[in-house]
Amino acid sequence: MNRQATGKGMVEWDGALWLSDPEDRFGFRANWKVNRILYRETSAFQEVAVVETDGFGKALVLDGIVQTTERDAFIYNEMITHIPLATHPHPEQVCLIGGGDCGAAGEAVKYPSVERVDMVEIDPKVVEVSLTHLPEISGGDPNPRIRFHYEDGAAFVERQESQYDVIAVDSSDPVGPAAVLFEKPFYRAVHRALKEDGMMVCQSESPVFHPDVMKRVHDSLRELFPFVRTYLATVPTYPGGIWSFTLASKQVDPMASVVGERLQDRDTRYVNRDVLEGCFKLPVYVKKLLDLKK
Repeated sequence: MNRQATGKGMVEWDGALWLSDPEDRFGFRANWKVNRILYRETSAFQEVAVVETDGFGKALVLDGIVQTTERDAFIYNEMITHIPLATHPHPEQVCLIGGGDCGAAGEAVKYPSVERVDMVEIDPKVVEVSLTHLPEISGGDPNPRIRFHYEDGAAFVERQESQYDVIAVDSSDPVGPAAVLFEKPFYRAVHRALKEDGMMVCQSESPVFHPDVMKRVHDSLRELFPFVRTYLATVPTYPGGIWSFTLASKQVDPMASVVGERLQDRDTRYVNRDVLEGCFKLPVYVKKLLDLKK
């Protein structure tokens, strides 16, 4: 076999180009066959690329790591937005930290009560490339209720106080600049930035490959919020396919509220009332990891 590196995460293997995403600690590697590279440029922060894969359609790739794909982006974007927005009794002011592909922002404005979505993305190139090359995910021209802030998400949140009904932290993995978004000082700032009935949600990594991260997020939020619920979804693009999110709320327990009717006519492809109610029902190994009762 003839293998050679052709860029971050890219390997030419027997005449075909592959994008490789390793979980070296587990001896696991996910590979996507790449038909062509549609865009690649190094921004002030990272290498930003859009590739056309053989089975998952177009994909956004940052520093050689697949972030989202045409085939399953809707699952992640719906789960990180509709779960909190359908749980909150009347969300009006929403903040998204990260999420430069704009998919989550597009889901948030499906709620008529939402007046403003502040989308905070450190790298404007990610937004530009997503709007131009990934309209199937980004939605193309953004809704006027979405306001873009190109700066560090932690610094932005630090300046806010009692501003938001919902804050969604759509971050990359906890390495490099994103590491601060998984730490207690950031969560304390998020708590201050929420209104007295506000709630936040964050992606909390794989319960299989990164259980330590998921537990740390859950435990840190339990020190600040009375209601903390971790929930799961199946996202094929991400290593192992099982992904976790953690919701923390000041007043409303998502497992005790009746929220199904708020999902009606939201034009979703994954989330419905059954998914909303069922996603909080965790398997035994996750409950043990989070020190929850069976």
